[in-house]
Amino acid sequence: MTAIAAPRPLRNRYAADLGLAALAPASWGTTYVVTTTLLPDGRPLLAATMRALPAGLVLLAANRRLPKGSWWWKSAVLGVLNFGAFFPLIFFAAYRLPGGVAATIGSVQPLVVAVLSLLVLHARPARAVLYSAIAGTGGVALLTLTGDARLDPLGIAAMLTATSLMATAIVLAKKWGRPESPIVMTGWQLTVGGLVLAPFTLAFEGVPTSLTGQNVLGFVYLGVIGTAIAYALWFRGIDRLPPTSVSLLGLTNPMVATLAGLLILGQTLTGWQIVGFTVALGALVAGQAFNRRS
Repeated sequence: MTAIAAPRPLRNRYAADLGLAALAPASWGTTYVVTTTLLPDGRPLLAATMRALPAGLVLLAANRRLPKGSWWWKSAVLGVLNFGAFFPLIFFAAYRLPGGVAATIGSVQPLVVAVLSLLVLHARPARAVLYSAIAGTGGVALLTLTGDARLDPLGIAAMLTATSLMATAIVLAKKWGRPESPIVMTGWQLTVGGLVLAPFTLAFEGVPTSLTGQNVLGFVYLGVIGTAIAYALWFRGIDRLPPTSVSLLGLTNPMVATLAGLLILGQTLTGWQIVGFTVALGALVAGQAFNRRS
């Protein structure tokens, strides 16, 4: 039987959707550099709150649309999964784990999404896609892990939980669809996540006595580029692409983080890291190709 190729406009639209969605994890790959160079030290809850709440309130005010019916509780669930719980867990893991260990754990997300898609959406990903996801995790491990990496149990638990929460949010968002545009839904979820985080920030870290110009620049960058715009593109991708396609795009996060370390922090790559970067990039491209065919 001869395979029928998809019409060119459809292929072009699929490629455009992939490219726009990939901008989200690519921007998240700069978070480590921004956090270490611009944000105040030792304030993970403040960083998480400032990343979510201001952006959410601005989007809410700009769009002037509120959820209706069941979307009040659905937005609350997605807001907690994507922001209210995910953000502090990520920052907690970052403080207790080397970046390489955190990135390697995070790269298993496509496998978690594949399992949840089978259970919730009854969608079975192609074996080639699963092999690509496994290869991607191996590539990220070669790229980011070092021989002296310390394995903190609490940090590992936090990163695994955060990865599972985001995978769950991807599958639920795919199951529930969307009643509004991605930018509107981004505002709903960011506001919920920020409101959940705010009291914990005030209770455990308090209000900073002062902020430098660099701190403000870092918060603005993470809030506007790394959160409001990035998550609007991410949710748009969830709406238009298969769940495993979206989750595989997460491999761009550690790759961009590595490039940012090279260009901004003056880091260098070993031979094995170059191999890992190549394997991760190849797995990303192959996984998307197999996903589009299936």
